Amino acid sequence: MGAFMQMSDRIGKRMKLQDLHVLMAVVQAGSMGKAALLLNTTQPNISRSIAELEHAFGVRLLDRHRRGIEPTECGRALLDCGTAVFDELRQGVKSIEFLADPTAGEVRIGSTAFLAASFVSALIDRLSRRHPRIRFQLVTGYLETLHRDLSERKVDLLIVRNGGGMPADERLHFEFLFEDSYVVAAGANNPWARRRNIHLSDLAEERWILPPRESVIGSIITQAFRASGFDYPSATVVTDSPHMRVSLLETGRFITVFPASALKFLARGAALKVLPVDLPAARRPNGMVTVKDRAISPVVQLVIDSARELAKPMAKRK
Repeated sequence: MGAFMQMSDRIGKRMKLQDLHVLMAVVQAGSMGKAALLLNTTQPNISRSIAELEHAFGVRLLDRHRRGIEPTECGRALLDCGTAVFDELRQGVKSIEFLADPTAGEVRIGSTAFLAASFVSALIDRLSRRHPRIRFQLVTGYLETLHRDLSERKVDLLIVRNGGGMPADERLHFEFLFEDSYVVAAGANNPWARRRNIHLSDLAEERWILPPRESVIGSIITQAFRASGFDYPSATVVTDSPHMRVSLLETGRFITVFPASALKFLARGAALKVLPVDLPAARRPNGMVTVKDRAISPVVQLVIDSARELAKPMAKRK
């Protein structure tokens, strides 16, 4: 314990946050000259900051190559630390702001395309009406990318479907909100909309609008068609955009697979019809993912509480 305190005291006296900021800028820019321009200072000042950091730790932090500057293994370790330090400082500043007014500030939400266009949009609409000073940043993507964004503190929480694609990580906490089923949908004027008895195999050659196969819906479609003895259908249109799929369905020429909850929010005013087709095992839990033991700001907690409130009727309908 005494040795740790001595090291902590030595680093605390010798290392400046400004020097750490300079190191991060140099690695981002790729050279000291470019970093000097980025930070509006001189190259000698940049060199001095790096030298003081290397002296404080007693190790080389940067390797200089003909193609530029790269961090050493020790440098990368310090960069990871620096990212966490500055993120914690930003969170601290936000927390101070939130103490003055917990209904103001910024929330960064990561979500998949359909949940972002449906449940998360409804959530943001509700919150922005109640608390107009909250700012929202919405990031969409696939689970693996969103998981990385959460770990790297680029988002505060995720609202996603937990279909087994979320990487196993003991640091993460998944809170169930509601379970979703999946349905085959078409435009109200599509000839299939007038049929009362449809098998999935009947639709194998139709004009499908589908997401990429690696998506959650893609895996559901793959399982459903294999169970019927067919391969994944050949898609006329491949897109992740929920709104584009609704627009194309309204032409009456296409069919697709939607989460049932998405139709609740997306199809308001749209002439869509759920077709009587069974999709086997097509149910997925939706919920919120946060990092355990990471402080949650009051405004993020406000979002979490509101998401629980919005999802409660949907969970009951299960």
